[in-house]
Parts: sequence; C-alpha cells; structure tokens
Amino acid sequence: MANSYRVDERGVLNNFAVEPKMYVEESDKAGFTPYAELLNGRLAMIGFVSLLILEVSTGHGLIWWLGNL
Repeated sequence: MANSYRVDERGVLNNFAVEPKMYVEESDKAGFTPYAELLNGRLAMIGFVSLLILEVSTGHGLIWWLGNL
C-alpha cells in the first residue's frame, strides 16, 4: 500500500488524505436479479421465523398481537 503522505518537488510535506481508487460495479443490484431474489428470500425466512417465535412466546397470532399494541 502507498504511503498516506506525499512530498512534492519543493520538499513540502502534503499529508492530506489520499484519494481512493474509483470503480464501477458492473452487476445490477435492483430488479429481478439473483442477488435481489436471494435477499428477498432470506428476509422472508427471517420474518416467518420471527412470527413463529412470537406465536410460541405469546400463545396468540400476529393479528391478535397487532390488535393489542
């Protein structure tokens, strides 16, 4: 990795931040892409399991719990 400082031709120290390398990511992250579908499936599984935990812990379902907030 390069140093985080530079010395110019006059011998003056420039210790400002080094600019990061810029890049463009070629893959799409929106729409019906495999990445979006995997994320959607994982979030759905987390929601389903949390609803099961809610029902087991309270003895009632989601509609009852939302009605008694």
